[in-house]
Amino acid sequence: MTILLASASVAAAAPSSRIGWTTDALNFVRNGDAEKGMAVAQTCDACHGASPENDPSSFPYLSGQLATYLFKQMQDYKNGSRASQIMKGIMANLSDQDIADVAAYYSRQPLPPTAAPLRFENAEILVEHGDGKRILPPCAACHGSSGQGERVDTPALAGQKASYLEQTLLAYQSDARANDLYQRMRLIARQLSREEIQQLARYYAGLGR
Repeated sequence: MTILLASASVAAAAPSSRIGWTTDALNFVRNGDAEKGMAVAQTCDACHGASPENDPSSFPYLSGQLATYLFKQMQDYKNGSRASQIMKGIMANLSDQDIADVAAYYSRQPLPPTAAPLRFENAEILVEHGDGKRILPPCAACHGSSGQGERVDTPALAGQKASYLEQTLLAYQSDARANDLYQRMRLIARQLSREEIQQLARYYAGLGR
């Protein structure tokens, strides 16, 4: 479905994505068939299912995530914008419709129950106010006041595994992950200390939605 992929000239202007979020593209993802997606996702749940068995793994939970964000990440794996040989191989066998259906399925699933939120003063300041001296915007400005995610490409963070959130921020910090639009997460992560990254990860992991 060509409307979903940006042309080479657009990709050059915004190098971290080949997804063109036109109205047609947004409607395509929003109209994904969750029932069909459930059938496809049976093979995904072994790594990404929201179950106690998956808690120790390094793979993220997908349940409750924004469909548009999931769609973009799966397309990025497919076209190589986000590096993972395992995920690229899996995505190669899925059509755009399959990917939209899987995104619809996971976006409608609830997150597993979370424990009481952990309080970290430094993390809460970064979430609510950012840091003007480092030109760091509040995390909530993009990810929502409760970590619920906002806009088409900004993921929900609430209830995600702390270990995954930490490794994601470290990957942005080191440029190991580079599919963020306009390098915004890489620019932010480079200014965070290891302690701040750990606290932010644990803070968001404790938030329920």
